[in-house]
Amino acid sequence: MIVQIYEIQEPSEAQKCIELGVDHMGSVLLSEDGWRVPSIKDVSELTNGTGVKNSLIPLFKTPDVIYRALDFYRPHFVHFCDSLTDKEGARIDLAWFIKLQSEVKKRFPEIGVIRSIPVPPKGASVSLPTLEIAEELEPVSDIFLTDTWLGVEPVEGYIGITGKTVDWRTAKSLVSNSRIPVILAGGLSPFNVYEAMVETGAAGADSCTKTNMLDGNGRPVRFKKDFTRVEKFVNEVRRAGDEKAAMSREGRGHYRANRLDHA
Repeated sequence: MIVQIYEIQEPSEAQKCIELGVDHMGSVLLSEDGWRVPSIKDVSELTNGTGVKNSLIPLFKTPDVIYRALDFYRPHFVHFCDSLTDKEGARIDLAWFIKLQSEVKKRFPEIGVIRSIPVPPKGASVSLPTLEIAEELEPVSDIFLTDTWLGVEPVEGYIGITGKTVDWRTAKSLVSNSRIPVILAGGLSPFNVYEAMVETGAAGADSCTKTNMLDGNGRPVRFKKDFTRVEKFVNEVRRAGDEKAAMSREGRGHYRANRLDHA
């Protein structure tokens, strides 16, 4: 199972993630004007030769700037997390996003594309076209990532960093219907990720807000990781992966036994 941790902006934090066994590290480019960030370039280069993958979220939409950023950083993945619905949850026209991802894959075939798919929060009454959106974007994506849709997002125009748990039933449906891997995100912490992974069967788990340090009022501090939490998060995902592997072995054992009984 993939363990993915966001927001890693400094090489010192990247090194700690590598030491703790994180598989994917994500960094964020916060603005179009300031897309060249030396520390993020260092994070990207630090993963070379380690087996750890790095991903990059551009919080801007100008294609030429996105292409320049990808050429500069050369990440393993580019991660698009645009809002794909209106504030009521209705799907918007996805043609622009499909065109952008197609062009990225054409220009940078070595860079994978992660696409965030909106999922309603746990317990919400709202219904989102999650599966329809995913089906339309699947041909130009390599990995899906669930994230929590609120309608009014912390970063306008983008989903994520809400700290709110996604509806696991919807996430499980996405996992079942998708032909590409699905990483589960949205309110995951060291204390619920094991249950979430067992429940949804996702290919990996992503954490940002719930593995951040907290300020004096108990609020998450952006871009500052609590590595005690990161370590526990990694361990809980690995525990879920071990259980999934054990269940698979048990299932194969029952299958072989049944074949022998009917031979």
